[in-house]
Amino acid sequence: MRIYDLIETKKRGGALTEEEIAYMVRGFVDGRIPDYQMSAMLMAIYFQGMNDREITYLTLEMAHSGDMVDLSPIEGIKVDKHSTGGVGDKTTLVVGPMVASLGVKVAKMSGRGLGHTGGTVDKLESIPGFKTAIPREEFFDIVNGNGIAVIGQSGNMVPADKKLYALRDVTATVDSIPLIASSIMSKKLAAGSDSIVLDVKTGSGAFMKTLDESICLAKKMVSIGCMAGRRCCALITNMDIPLGYAIGNSLEMTEAIRTLKGEGPEDLTRVCLELAANMLHLAGRGTVKECRKMAEETIHDGSALKRLALMVKAQGGDESFIWKPEQFGSPACAYEVKAPAQGYISHMDTEGIGTASVLLGAGRNTKEDPIDYGAGIVLKKKYGEKVMPGDVLAVLYADSMERIQAGADKFLSSCTISQDAPGPETLIYARVSEYEVERFEGLEKLP
Repeated sequence: MRIYDLIETKKRGGALTEEEIAYMVRGFVDGRIPDYQMSAMLMAIYFQGMNDREITYLTLEMAHSGDMVDLSPIEGIKVDKHSTGGVGDKTTLVVGPMVASLGVKVAKMSGRGLGHTGGTVDKLESIPGFKTAIPREEFFDIVNGNGIAVIGQSGNMVPADKKLYALRDVTATVDSIPLIASSIMSKKLAAGSDSIVLDVKTGSGAFMKTLDESICLAKKMVSIGCMAGRRCCALITNMDIPLGYAIGNSLEMTEAIRTLKGEGPEDLTRVCLELAANMLHLAGRGTVKECRKMAEETIHDGSALKRLALMVKAQGGDESFIWKPEQFGSPACAYEVKAPAQGYISHMDTEGIGTASVLLGAGRNTKEDPIDYGAGIVLKKKYGEKVMPGDVLAVLYADSMERIQAGADKFLSSCTISQDAPGPETLIYARVSEYEVERFEGLEKLP
């Protein structure tokens, strides 16, 4: 077997077999297939695509290229949730404790923020003492005892994805649905959960900019999960507008705590309830409607907030921050960005707003960049709201006025104020299961 022949097959639109994909992935990981040949293969896949079986074979081979986490020491059904990334997306901090408080185990491995999107690990590490790198046996013990633990991804998981993504990043092949789907799902399958709920973001702050692209990606990922023997579904949610009002690590941690107290923003609360309901449904706890009511009750009775505090304590964090989040404090500098004109906020370039938070110090451009846990943005006005000149659009936080100025300029350029009020936007567009795409257009409107 030669990689040259496989490139030729894919270049002409042919399908690769399971054995050919295994040869390709293993040869690339162990160095027998050089970068220049794999680059040609990636470009061929970009233009010719892959069928569902090819994508599943590729995903499974990537997943098995490193450590496969065996969660069997954890009792009961294990459910995972994955977001494709967004701005203000702190849903894991809310839905994980909700689901765990209802007896379904959440053994979650999360990532750090990169570029305009935030990362759950960074948000949790804004709590003093919180450890996201712990031995696997301790991880299992915490989940068995408390129902939930969130740790960083293992350095030895899915090495094929690390090598392939680095190559895709420099060969303009990142935006390929088969390659995106296999990258995401290889990590989810390697993480070992029985059921997976995917939160596929769509819009200006998401990787997939259009609804059709997002549904296509969701269908591919759900198909992979089901063909691999997992229960799987996806929600398509709006990322044309930041989720909630807080953007930045300790700011988002505080907003997540408020949401678990029943005091959170409406959009964040609704998305979290829907995600939690689907996680519980996949775990066999009832219909989605029944599970939504169960999730709501965990807010009303305080059980989800208590579960978050238990997780923080078990992972070495100062749990008093959950009960008194005002302890997070603020950076040295704060600045109010004010509306320059009268009108309505008719568009928010969510990626641009995420980039503004990076300029303030809340994010990173490379994995090695340090971050300021207290930096970020608190929105005061959002899409559809009427503003007058001088109204505060947002408060920016950073450790210097130089960062504030850069962030303020980027933030203002990311907001469009028009004379006419815009129409409502949909919050949750669709649910994708193994068998159907259920669209919710006309429902779940914002504002």
